[in-house]
Amino acid sequence: MIKFLDLQKITSSFEPGLSDAISGVLKRGWFLLGEETAAFESEYADFIGCDHCITTANGLDALRLILKAYIEMGTMKEGDEVIVPANTFIATVLAVTDNRLRPVFVEPDPGTYNIDIDQIEGAISDKTRAIIVVHLYGQAVWSEKLEQIAKTHDLKIIEDNAQAAGATVVHRYGSDSRIEESHASRRTGSLGDAAGHSFYPGKNLGALGDGGAVTTDDSDLATVVRSLANYGSVRKYVHNYRGINSRLDELQAAVLRVKLPRLDSDNQHRREVSDYYHLNIKNRQVMLPGVSLHQTTFAGTMPYFSNSIRDNLCHVWHLFVVRHPDRDRLREYLEQHGIQTLIHYPIPPHLQKAYSEYAGLKLPVTERIHREVLSLPISQVMTQNEADAVVKAINEFK
Repeated sequence: MIKFLDLQKITSSFEPGLSDAISGVLKRGWFLLGEETAAFESEYADFIGCDHCITTANGLDALRLILKAYIEMGTMKEGDEVIVPANTFIATVLAVTDNRLRPVFVEPDPGTYNIDIDQIEGAISDKTRAIIVVHLYGQAVWSEKLEQIAKTHDLKIIEDNAQAAGATVVHRYGSDSRIEESHASRRTGSLGDAAGHSFYPGKNLGALGDGGAVTTDDSDLATVVRSLANYGSVRKYVHNYRGINSRLDELQAAVLRVKLPRLDSDNQHRREVSDYYHLNIKNRQVMLPGVSLHQTTFAGTMPYFSNSIRDNLCHVWHLFVVRHPDRDRLREYLEQHGIQTLIHYPIPPHLQKAYSEYAGLKLPVTERIHREVLSLPISQVMTQNEADAVVKAINEFK
């Protein structure tokens, strides 16, 4: 059986470092708000390229806290609107409604599955205060047009970076594609006003339990988020806000510190698997994920993988999502051939019972995507033989 994601193999690949880090925390006997958490926050802020990182209990809380902080700061108020992708995991929307803000759904680009930036301006009203962009499945979504829209309408841009740790955006200018040195490459999570991150175990940078973080260059926002995450406390037993309890524990911080230095090389391997799929899946009924931004090249490290990688330097391929008009039959066929797959996600947020008030929305692109998508195995420990088997099975499916 080719597992969709072999977490045991991934975890084992970090030994004995993980066990040593966990043992160190146990010996010190300090389990919350200690040196491991402080060190990881500093290291992750440097990695992302932001001034501040505030760790949280999970990725949903990270997004909730950003919006809650903006409300406390007077930037937003209950009833204001936040533009969100219609095609996303429900957590993006939950963060909005939990703060009594109103989500406004925008359809995706059917090729990349990410929010269609060209449709954003048409969704803006006098109540709009922010745009949440989701770097879905690990593919970065950004453009100068997005930045200009936010500037023109005085909107905050919040990144949902839960699936894209390590992804980058490279700006290219001119017919010769020369890179502007001052903006050559920036990581997702540092592009907008603030970003929420998830360290759920299955993510590219995964803990051994739940975990999340907020990154931002806004010092005032960072101060409020940190207070809100710790019961609204500005110092012990002094509470300026009605906060929540959302903190990363020392064990998870220690685990993430072991994994972070290898994230770029792990993501590189995912890119090579993605490239192999793109170049070798030939079944005409299977729609491969598109890629946005630019093209680049680099040398692959996995045998038989192409040296020409389509745009993947930007993207980290948390998921490799294909589409097929008879998705369920394809999934059953692959299962019969020993290949595990998953569906991300079978029901879009606006058709969930939790959001029945939005059931009447006409979002045909989103709904079609959710009927057809299928996520293939991809990971930093996937072998050439496993990738071959996936390609062979898909090409033989009729």
